[in-house]
Amino acid sequence: MTLFTILDGGMGRELERRGAPFKQPEWSALALMEAPNIVKEVHQSYIASGSRVITTNSYALVPFHIGEKTFKERGRELAMLSGKVAREAADESGTGTKVAGSLAPLFGSYRADLYQADQVEELATPLIESLNPYVDLWLSETQSLIDETSRVKALVDKIDSDHKPFWVAFTLEDSETTKEPLLRSGETVVDAVKAMLDIGVDAILFNCSQPEIIGEAIQVTKQTLSSMNANQIQIGAYANAFPPQPKNATANDGLDEIREDLTPPAYLSWVEQWVKDGATLIGGCCGIGPEHIAVMEEFNQANS
Repeated sequence: MTLFTILDGGMGRELERRGAPFKQPEWSALALMEAPNIVKEVHQSYIASGSRVITTNSYALVPFHIGEKTFKERGRELAMLSGKVAREAADESGTGTKVAGSLAPLFGSYRADLYQADQVEELATPLIESLNPYVDLWLSETQSLIDETSRVKALVDKIDSDHKPFWVAFTLEDSETTKEPLLRSGETVVDAVKAMLDIGVDAILFNCSQPEIIGEAIQVTKQTLSSMNANQIQIGAYANAFPPQPKNATANDGLDEIREDLTPPAYLSWVEQWVKDGATLIGGCCGIGPEHIAVMEEFNQANS
């Protein structure tokens, strides 16, 4: 029995490293449009490194990245393609790897201030409907505020008749000076955990944040779930390799520098601590690549 389930790492940086078309504002969506074969290669690389959950390359398929016109004309087609490519990579590997349908923040990463509740259904529905035939579970990731996740979960419940598992990954305020871990909206992790329990999620993760911040959030989540007799909900983490981001930052606004200190062995030291704190779902976000996943797989196998 392995210690934890290994997720994949970041998609965008790996696409760029492999020479895929890659620029703003389309970000990782551009490769899906012009070179889906390279997207599949990235999925295959993560699986070969040890990932047993890979995430569809649908993160940037929102108007914030591809524009309203492209979203209306090609959103469904591109979301279906992202699901198909990931499904093929998983099935062809013969490893039992599962596919997580990425449901990104609909109004821009880190930007709780741009949230428009009345547009959630219009933007999320075509993505959910298009990914649904291809995925084994849902991953609402890099979420900055509670309400968006709750509304997206309600739509998934309505559309997905199979009731596949629903995971949510929150992104955290980078400041280490706050008294308790906060979402980028300013909402507390405790309140987020309680709200997620109410809507029936299967896992609570933290992503696209510095590893230094994530550990405390895992501890708080574990304590809160235990106090509510909800230990069946899994906890997870997949950090990014960015330096601290200012409050007005937008993830992927430019091509952010990557920390040189988060080598695979250095990242593994954080993973080991997260496992001790109770995490059972672990991968990587922006800047964390197949080489990091391979080290996690070695650790997992050595300690199983």
